[in-house]
Amino acid sequence: MSKRIIIAGGGTGGHIFPAIAIANAIRLQQPDVEFLFVGAKGKMEMERVPQAGFRIEGIDIAGLNRSSLIKNIGLPAKIIKSFFQVRKIFSEFHPDAVIGVGGYSTFPVLKHAQAKGIPTFIHESNSFAGKANKMLGKGASKIFTGTDGMEKFFPAGKIMVTGNPVRKEIVESKIDKNDAINFFELEHNKPTLLVVGGSLGAKSINEAVLAGIDELIKAGLQIIWQTGKSLAEEAAQKAAEHKEVWANTFISNMEMAYAAADIVIARAGAMTVAEICVTNKPTIFVPYPFAAEDHQTVNAQQLVNKNAALMVKDADAKTKVVKMAIELAANADKRNEISHNLSQLAITNAAERVATEVLKTIE
Repeated sequence: MSKRIIIAGGGTGGHIFPAIAIANAIRLQQPDVEFLFVGAKGKMEMERVPQAGFRIEGIDIAGLNRSSLIKNIGLPAKIIKSFFQVRKIFSEFHPDAVIGVGGYSTFPVLKHAQAKGIPTFIHESNSFAGKANKMLGKGASKIFTGTDGMEKFFPAGKIMVTGNPVRKEIVESKIDKNDAINFFELEHNKPTLLVVGGSLGAKSINEAVLAGIDELIKAGLQIIWQTGKSLAEEAAQKAAEHKEVWANTFISNMEMAYAAADIVIARAGAMTVAEICVTNKPTIFVPYPFAAEDHQTVNAQQLVNKNAALMVKDADAKTKVVKMAIELAANADKRNEISHNLSQLAITNAAERVATEVLKTIE
């Protein structure tokens, strides 16, 4: 009889894309495994997971709103309701194992699985563990981490350092740069800057690029710009005015964007960092300063320490990041050095390692 696995989590691409990568890797090793994803209603996993060919159930769950306590009034009721929804999902699907990748839905799903004695696995992508994952760690069968040094958050005997699963289409990409440039309708003889603020966008990065767009174009650069929702209209206007600018709220074909790019400006979420290592693209990281425990700065600093990236503080983005991008575009030696150092840090088989371990446990 085929095995059944629930994968819980989402909220951002940094949780969703590794989850899909893990599911695909498991399916490759054992094609008859049945999957059910569980996400938070209204979050991006409800759209992205079906697009990747997997079934998803949504539950009514949200996190604590730290900026407005009044918005937390309905939270206890939502949490209680989510546990009833999870119980119903389990009684219908009967999972053999549950994998949590982070995000609101991870906690009620893994907590219920652990209470029922079902093997649970956690994938913690960041170098600083989230609260829910820390609480679930003691009851987990195995904890997969993106980086080493995670013993301060989890029981040492349960940790397996796998690296972070990067989307298959990025890991296995053989896209020719000329084809990628054609895809974005840009020119072949200009250095290309990829601006990406994570799947939800980045206000400070967008403001910096918006303010410095004429400077970038004057320096001979062209731009592929994933805006998210922040300043999307203004960016679209710039793209309409300048043939050197391609802008959209979301890039579905990130493998194309990486293939076209010579340099990158990005947030420093764990998955972005992993993709940068795999694609060897010289990057200026602008870590999101309000991420839990400032983990994006820790993620970026690990690469900066190895001379494999540059970093600008969020508060300095508007005055520094465009100037740094122009300087990096003009310095081929520096770009080559960073690319070489990134290639030493790339992990391309993280999803396969997770898949092997999960299947070994539920055989």
